[in-house]
Amino acid sequence: MVLNGIFGALAALSLLLLLWQWLAARRFPLHQRRVQPALAFGTQDAAAAAPHPGVTLLKPLKGADAHTEKCLRSWLQQAYSGPVQALFGVADASDPACALVQRLMAEHPRTTAQLVVCDARAGANAKVSKLIQLEQLAEHELICVSDADVCVPPDFLADAVAAFGPSPTPAAAPVALLNCFYRLANPATLAMHCEAVAINADFWSQVLQSVSLKPMDFALGAVMLTRRGELAGLGGFAAIKDCLADDYQLGHRIAQRGGRIALSPVVVECWDAPAGWAAVWKHQLRWARTIRVCQPVPYFFSLLSNPTLWPALWAAVSGTRTALGFLGTAFLVRLMVTADLQRRLAGDRPESDAAADRPPIVRYCWLAPFKDVLQVGVWLLAFLGNTIEWRGRRMKLRRDGTLIPA
Repeated sequence: MVLNGIFGALAALSLLLLLWQWLAARRFPLHQRRVQPALAFGTQDAAAAAPHPGVTLLKPLKGADAHTEKCLRSWLQQAYSGPVQALFGVADASDPACALVQRLMAEHPRTTAQLVVCDARAGANAKVSKLIQLEQLAEHELICVSDADVCVPPDFLADAVAAFGPSPTPAAAPVALLNCFYRLANPATLAMHCEAVAINADFWSQVLQSVSLKPMDFALGAVMLTRRGELAGLGGFAAIKDCLADDYQLGHRIAQRGGRIALSPVVVECWDAPAGWAAVWKHQLRWARTIRVCQPVPYFFSLLSNPTLWPALWAAVSGTRTALGFLGTAFLVRLMVTADLQRRLAGDRPESDAAADRPPIVRYCWLAPFKDVLQVGVWLLAFLGNTIEWRGRRMKLRRDGTLIPA
């Protein structure tokens, strides 16, 4: 009876946490814009006439796949009327990304862009090593850091920079760092559709659930926009050269210094190469161990919010019609919430935009309970090891979140 009561209470709690997560997501003004698109940047007229501040874009690259050109091109075709400097960093001149970047720069001759070979390894984090060298070449006060697989809408920069204007209320602190949500835009395999549930439904809504309790004190790394002064106060990117979660650490350290972390309502897209179950599992485990190191207590208790595990355990232990009925209800609510959250993140964009014959991502919301079961294994293994695999390298994660070769 005691075990039955415990599992029943945990089942009810997990469903309530799911509904809270869903409501927090519904309240966020996703896809709303602060400004209307202006002239495309890179033209002499735009740079001369507009009052918008200059932005330096830092793009660390490694390799290229079928979607890299689409993603990089989206940054070179921004509708922003201020000056923009784009710095693309590679570790080796023979990197396949070099030829692609050079071709794109030739197609956009009026864009201030530069390909930089960042061959000096400053720390364990190869991406941050590139950022350290690119930072030295930055010409503008606003610094934008973006992953290679991120594709942005044409008005992204214009809307993001607007967040650094006057605060909406006298009591509101100015924005120190702006970041944004992202969606996996092209899940090409069943494993990637399962991961899309984690990203396109669960992750962004869980972030908003956390923000409903306290101000955001970390950053999401798909796109981050901050000031050079904020970076200088931290000691530049060199301060996080050995950290695995460089995005989390950048936001967290800025927040610790009193800076306000803001979320952009504009959603960007991540376009990834096809991946099977093994690759998705490694990615999820690396992500889990990263979060466990950054936020050990919240991550430990995150298991309580698993909306499939606890109703299933209660039904298995109890076997009563009440428990079985609750399991069925929780299952349906989980599917409905997952589908709604995925639709909201996609906005007006078609879910099948990666390929005309690909079924919409929302059709795979039935994978949500399966993902919840897999997440139990990921959660457990997150506490049972410190080794991760990142871009083909095996690394050991220390308690402070820094990396050393495994």
